[in-house]
Amino acid sequence: MNEDTLISEIAHGESKKLECKTSLPKDSKKYMKTIVAFANTAGGKLIIGVNDYRQIIGIPDEDIFTIKDAISDSITNSCEPQIVPDIFVTETEGKSIIVAEVYPGANCPYFVKSLGLREGTFIRVGGTTRLVDESMLKELQMRGSNLRFDEMANMQYPVLPSAIDKLCQDISEARSSRVSGGQSSSQILVQQKDLVNWKVLILKGNEYIATNAFLLLTGDYFDFSKIQCARFKGKDRTVFIDKKEYSGPLYEQIENAYGFILNHINLGVAIDELHREEQYEIPSRSVREMIVNAVTHRNYMLDSNIQVAVYDDRVEVTSPGMLYGSLDIASIKAGRSETRNRTIARVFDKMHLIESWGTGIRRILEDCANAGLPEPGFSEVGDAFRVEIYRKQVDQLAPDPASTQQVPSKSLASTQQVPGKFPTSEEPVLDGKMKELVEYCVVPRKRSEMQEFLGLSDRENFRSAVLNPLLEKGLIKLTIPDKPTSSRQRYVKAE
Repeated sequence: MNEDTLISEIAHGESKKLECKTSLPKDSKKYMKTIVAFANTAGGKLIIGVNDYRQIIGIPDEDIFTIKDAISDSITNSCEPQIVPDIFVTETEGKSIIVAEVYPGANCPYFVKSLGLREGTFIRVGGTTRLVDESMLKELQMRGSNLRFDEMANMQYPVLPSAIDKLCQDISEARSSRVSGGQSSSQILVQQKDLVNWKVLILKGNEYIATNAFLLLTGDYFDFSKIQCARFKGKDRTVFIDKKEYSGPLYEQIENAYGFILNHINLGVAIDELHREEQYEIPSRSVREMIVNAVTHRNYMLDSNIQVAVYDDRVEVTSPGMLYGSLDIASIKAGRSETRNRTIARVFDKMHLIESWGTGIRRILEDCANAGLPEPGFSEVGDAFRVEIYRKQVDQLAPDPASTQQVPSKSLASTQQVPGKFPTSEEPVLDGKMKELVEYCVVPRKRSEMQEFLGLSDRENFRSAVLNPLLEKGLIKLTIPDKPTSSRQRYVKAE
């Protein structure tokens, strides 16, 4: 490994793919949790010989082989399924350190055998190792079996012929609108057999069975498959100016959320010697891409919705679910892609909502650079993924007084205001870490998990200073409200 690269990684501190320790802990469980977490997510390096201040202190030469053997033996004996790391010694700044590099595993979930599957399966979230919740464990199990939520049969709801017809017609129209070379729409007419081939429907005998993808693409079957949009005053979620919630078929939600953002950003005019062109302050293609990416790649097993927030200085889209599989921020910016929802992505590809998998993030980066905007922000916030595109300042725009027409919504999806989804003007602004805690609770969390997230050890202080105020303000709620002291009690972000 390149020494400069390793020094740079250490200098940036612990992350999703890096953990450092001064010395090897005597209790192997303390680092086995990190090893399985790396295997369950994007891989990573455990480095021995670096302290908490990112200083390379090194390992005594006489201890190197003993420590290497201890790490190798512990991983072999403690982890299930088998993890094969690359353990090596490298000299950095004249000192020897040990690096145990773990690669993303294909046989998820990986867990610490002595703790069992449920209590021994961990993932990396930022620079910390976290015990998985039920939904993440299920997704890891599905990933290890090469299954996807959207491809699974759902017997709860009947397949209505009218729903099949509408979906076929809508896909056909979307494809026809992009056809070149004079093809007629009849040449690309989508039929029921196509939906079966694309795994949108399952044909059993003479009966069609719905997949989760079919339900998401045809109606409003799931409470968590909506897009919540809000325009806030200022740069935080203290006062909202407008808010709407869109439900219905996913592709209609995309158009509505796209229109909402365009209605709340500035439209200017670019004039050169030959022509006059209206342009939004944020490239409209990037606006569409960030919404399409969120809908295509979100985790539909999490009971929360996509949120679109327009601030004075940026547009922000937050989608439930961390980056899928072995992806991290660096890899998606480089164009790598792993598809969490294969059937939805396949249909969106047929509808030309996505052009080729893995290009969306790069297109956003290129468009914003060409528009003279700062580089967009990409981050994992708890169990969610967030994209931020920064707006131009008012004095950078050439406003078009004639352009006052708003972008209409393109479906009859609900646009009513939904109380409780966003803070009201009477609620105080939370500091950054508290905001992150509320976002972290987008899936139900134990009190101990919330404490660990904030790095607080005093339980009573946490209750009085953090937990109770959040409950009183209605920012989080109990999952078992009638039994506040239940051992199964969890806390979840209020909807």
